[in-house]
Amino acid sequence: MKRTITNIVLASTVAVLGLGFFAINTYADENDDNSGEITAELAAPKTSLTLTPVSRILKISSNSIYDGSLAVTNDGEEEMKVKVYAAPYSYVYSEEENLYKLGFNSENNFTQISRWITVKDVDGNYVTEPSFKIKAKETLNVDYRITTPNNVPAGGQYAVIFVQTISDNVNSEGIHTEASAGMVLYGHSTEGEAVVAPKISDLVIGQNRDASESQSGNGHNFYATAKVKNEGNVDFYAKGTLKIEPIIGFGSYETEASGGMISVIPESERIVGDEWKETPNFGIYKITWTVTAGEETETIDQVIFLISPISIIITILVLTFIVIVLIIVLRKRKERRSRLAV
Repeated sequence: MKRTITNIVLASTVAVLGLGFFAINTYADENDDNSGEITAELAAPKTSLTLTPVSRILKISSNSIYDGSLAVTNDGEEEMKVKVYAAPYSYVYSEEENLYKLGFNSENNFTQISRWITVKDVDGNYVTEPSFKIKAKETLNVDYRITTPNNVPAGGQYAVIFVQTISDNVNSEGIHTEASAGMVLYGHSTEGEAVVAPKISDLVIGQNRDASESQSGNGHNFYATAKVKNEGNVDFYAKGTLKIEPIIGFGSYETEASGGMISVIPESERIVGDEWKETPNFGIYKITWTVTAGEETETIDQVIFLISPISIIITILVLTFIVIVLIIVLRKRKERRSRLAV
């Protein structure tokens, strides 16, 4: 479905001389390990770890065993101790902030896979939370196993395999300084029906009106946001494309083809957005914001007249100069006529 809304907005936000003028998910290919990395650094100096891959997608069915491994590298200069365990991967709605926040303690029908995961310990046994020691600059390969039950539900199953440091370091407030990196598992059931049901809402095109929030410093960065909710039982891709074309002025912008892609898991709502960080000081621009989720598409358009604070000041100075010149010219002309009349 495509919806188009067109508005004309006069965008300037500064009053001058009393005059007011009208502002972690990397997604892998099916059954393929992602080659990206995620690094966790501790507050303690010279201590960090790197985990690869950062995500894995696999097809799962009932009464089956799936084995995999991940590499944990100690990038620090001291030996570290870590523990490895699985946790639910889900989003929880926060009424206070009116948004869905990523959480690893909330279970639902789509996080059961976190209970099906065990990790091989140093003795070769598969347990729920083994511990390991990794020497500085060395990499440890950690094997994990997913053992599915008799009735894997339809749709997706989501979990994170965390590698968390175990540290005796304590900060000034008496809190242990620990860190963790995680690999996200996307399990797609081969049984039952996979329902892809995205809902796109709250498409907004706007501007950062405060120069302190503006990347370009002129207080008028264009941005666009939208909410994408998953009302189905399996994850899908969502992408926002911001396109800005000049009607009068210079410069243009369009979201990169490879950028802005996110995955939205069931029972969650995520925000997709983009921003033109180097907007000019003056111009009239047509802005198109298109959000695609699954097979759904929503689009809004706006035409924005952009005047930055510096452009307003320059315009006022130029107009003031022109008025002064005109006054001087008119006075001289009047004086000349007076002399001729005598």
